[in-house]
Amino acid sequence: MLLEDLQVILKVAEFRSITAAATNLDIRTATASAAVKRVEAYLGVEIFVRSTRHLRLSSAGERYLPQCEEALKILEHAKVNMQEELGIIDGEIRIALSSDLGRNLVTPWLDEFLFQYPNVSLRSSISDSNIDFYRDSVDMALRYGSPTDQNLYGFKICDVPRVVCASPSYLAEHNTPTHPSDLLEHNALFYQLYDVLQNEWLFSNEETTHKVKLKGNRASNDGDLVRRWCVAGKGVAIKSSLDMSDDLLAGRVLSIMQEYKTAPTELWLVCPSRQSVTPTVRLLRDLFRDKTKAILEQLNEIGAI
Repeated sequence: MLLEDLQVILKVAEFRSITAAATNLDIRTATASAAVKRVEAYLGVEIFVRSTRHLRLSSAGERYLPQCEEALKILEHAKVNMQEELGIIDGEIRIALSSDLGRNLVTPWLDEFLFQYPNVSLRSSISDSNIDFYRDSVDMALRYGSPTDQNLYGFKICDVPRVVCASPSYLAEHNTPTHPSDLLEHNALFYQLYDVLQNEWLFSNEETTHKVKLKGNRASNDGDLVRRWCVAGKGVAIKSSLDMSDDLLAGRVLSIMQEYKTAPTELWLVCPSRQSVTPTVRLLRDLFRDKTKAILEQLNEIGAI
């Protein structure tokens, strides 16, 4: 019996399916099935009761699995402690990233990290959808917004101002809006998540708030596509200043209506538990904090935020 066999057993118990567990672990179904058989042969009992359509834990499995899970946690914790003492940085980074932040900023940062630590490998998942650590094959997620699940463990990377922006070509063709109500005469570029169209934009100016419901001919659930439309002069967008930082610094888009503030957001590095925080995770946390701080300082210097 191998240590990896126990990890397979826990995944099969979680998904109630050998095939689903194999998919989650990125191994062949036959490999997962063989792991289950080896553990059962070692124990001399069946852990799972199988039928043609269903799989469930046996009574022996119900007693064995919690102890198995605890044993793996102890071993993983011991490994992390040893690596911290020896300064070892290795293993696989399995990270989930939002679309434009991941493609345009974080991926080059991770390339630098892998160059510095050649024993580390990367598996990157880029999507604007929420991550389920118990379903998706990731160990950490860099996401906007603070964690809402109390079971998760996270590090705040930075506060992120949002900007109203448009390209110089778009603004040259249309009047530059100076008040939220002016946006009613413009083409808005919308972000859409889970069928919710974000077409109501909220602004504050001192103690006054303004909510405007806008119209536009483009919407997408991919934040990077909204950014590309904005750079191409298709309309006005509200975006994270980090997402737009390269374009703002290069002058491909301009930050407008700065006296009317939109709600800022936060950037967090989130892990499924405190026990999953490794030396590699801490190094990435520090890297992300340093990189984002430098970008926000540059944006502040040019008056973009």
